[in-house]
Order: sequence, then structure tokens, then C-alpha cells
Amino acid sequence: MSGRLLRVLAGVSVAGAVHAAVNGALLRRPPADPPPVARPVTVVLPVRDEADQVAGCLEALLDQRGVARLRVVVVDDGSTDGTADVVRAVPDPRVVLVAAPPLPAGWLGKPHACAVGAAAVEGGDDEVLVFVDADVRLFPDAIAAAVAVLDEHRLDLVSPWPRPLAVSAAERLVQPLAPWLWTTTLPLRLAERSPRPSLAAANGQFLLVRRDAYARAGGHGAVRGQVLEDIALLRAVKRAGGRGVPIDGSCLAACRMYEGWAAVREGYAKSLWASVGGTPAGGLAAVAALTAVYVVPPLAALGGSRAGLVGYLAGVAGRVASARVSGGRAWPDALAHPLSVLALDVLMLHSVRGRRRGTLRWRGRPVDATGPTASATMGR
Repeated sequence: MSGRLLRVLAGVSVAGAVHAAVNGALLRRPPADPPPVARPVTVVLPVRDEADQVAGCLEALLDQRGVARLRVVVVDDGSTDGTADVVRAVPDPRVVLVAAPPLPAGWLGKPHACAVGAAAVEGGDDEVLVFVDADVRLFPDAIAAAVAVLDEHRLDLVSPWPRPLAVSAAERLVQPLAPWLWTTTLPLRLAERSPRPSLAAANGQFLLVRRDAYARAGGHGAVRGQVLEDIALLRAVKRAGGRGVPIDGSCLAACRMYEGWAAVREGYAKSLWASVGGTPAGGLAAVAALTAVYVVPPLAALGGSRAGLVGYLAGVAGRVASARVSGGRAWPDALAHPLSVLALDVLMLHSVRGRRRGTLRWRGRPVDATGPTASATMGR
């Protein structure tokens, strides 16, 4: 490889690290002592075979401080493991259990469950809808603090990014990449102010939206067939004239998405093909570019290239900046950033192959909204 091209790749890596550091300074952060929430808050918790997670999630939701008018709508999306029984055993009148009806054609499971939950209760325009996944654990002031950010900055949607909990080597390699990607590439202030739907990042694990903005955007019906319904919902809100952005959620919630390589591999397979670039071809092009920027310079550094060493150190610095934003582990994990990108390559190839063959499944359902009965629950 020519020295000039290597310097260009290293320069891109440096720019990414600087951008991540700037985003870390600009990221909206919730107050440590949020004011009480006077208006109604409805939490929608879609579940499918979450008997081992739902009780802990509900316990954290019902322990929220400063939210006087709280309702939790649990939407059971065809569970077969006793999830509904666990919910029924929770002796709190604020919890409402709803069974999701059969999927209409063209819907994926999670958007449908979220739509059912949002429609299950009648709330005024001042209501705040909160969408949470069962493996997320909210801290006691999470909802009140996130609502405070929503109000203070006059936003319509905020996506507090939960602190990623990674235990196994596979989790530690892969899980930090999601916040790293948006901190490295998304200009936060511009994304917050711009009406362009392409400038969007969101995490359906924990997401708040004003009821009136949700209705104007068409709700989850507007994203019924989207495998990444969280980002699609933010884009729909933007198209309807609203504003939204990811915010610091590291002090509000935590989540361990998958346990071990097998769970990571299958969990990311269902949606990774659409996560960067929006299409399988776009996803492959994106990971090829990431590999060029974050793997090629470290390889050159092994041969004594100074530009390669600069590129490698910049990649590590970007990961450290991202870890500080997300509350994830920085050291020594950031040193393995090139291996993380290579793991992303493997996952993307697996996801694209499954998409093209039509073999992607999640929780026993095909990840395809084109057939009359096909569906998927994309979150958990």
C-alpha cells in the first residue's frame, strides 16, 4: 500500500477520534436531580418469551421516582414460556397486561407490539410515551431525568443510550461498537436541529417521545415493516417536523443485550444488514470502509509504519471517547479495536447472507415483513 493512501486512512481515523471527543462534550446530559413529572407517562414494554427478564424490568419501572401518573403497558407478543403469568403476578394496579393480536400483513413483531401498547391507553397530547425493552434496567430517576431533557431542549424524541454491560470476550468486542459508530460519525448538534431524516440515531431499548409528535409521525404504523424500528421512528418524527437525538443514558439505565458469541451472532444477524447503509450492499460497503480505516493502519504499524501507528492510536482514542460517552469499559478493550472491526465484518457477512437467503429468524419468527404471516420482534 502506498504511503499516501495510508496517511489518508490514518487521517480519517484521527478525524473520527476528534469527532467522537467533540460529541462527548456536546452530548445532552440529564440532570442529577430532575424535577417531578406532572403529566402522564405511559411505558410500553413489548415482550416475547421474556419470563426470565420481565420481572426485573418491571421492578425497576415501578420504582421510578418523580413520576406521579405512571402506567406500564406490557404487550405479550405470543410468549410461550409463561411471561404473561410472571406479569400477572405483579401486584400493582399501574401494570396493564395486553395480548398482542395476530400480526397484520406487512408488520414486524416489535413495531406491532409497540403500536398495540401505545393504543391500549388513552392519553392527552401532553402525555409522554416511553418504550423499553425487557433486558433494560432503569435507574430510579431515569424517566424523570429523560423527560427533563425532553422539556429543557424542546425535543420531541430522546433516546437515552443505556450503559452497555459486556461480560464475555465476544460481548466486549462487539457491544461497544453501536455507540462508537454514532459518536464517531453523527454530528449531534446538527442532527438535533436538522430536519434531514438521514441524520438520525436511536436505540429502542429506551426511548421517549411526546404523544402528539408520535401521532403526527404516524406512530409505529409508519415503521411497521422496518427491522430497525427505533431509527425509523425518529426519522418519521423528523419528517413530521419534530426533533430528536440520542442523549447520555449511562446514568439512567443499563442493558446486557446478549450473552456469549452465539447470542451476539444471532442477535445482530437479524438487523445488522440494515444498520449501516440501510441495505445489504450499503452494509457491506460501510464495513469495508471501516476495515480500511481501522484495520489496515494497525497492520501497517506492525511493519513499522508511523502513519499506521497514528491511525491505530487514533482508533483506540475514538473508542475511549465513545466509552466515556456510553459508560462502557475503555481499558484494555479499546486496544483491541481492530479486532472489534473484524468481528463486525464477520457479523455483517453472516447477516447479509441470511438476508439474501431469507433465513434470518428471531425468537422463532422469520425476519421478513413481506409475507402474510412473517414477523420479528427486533428488540429482545
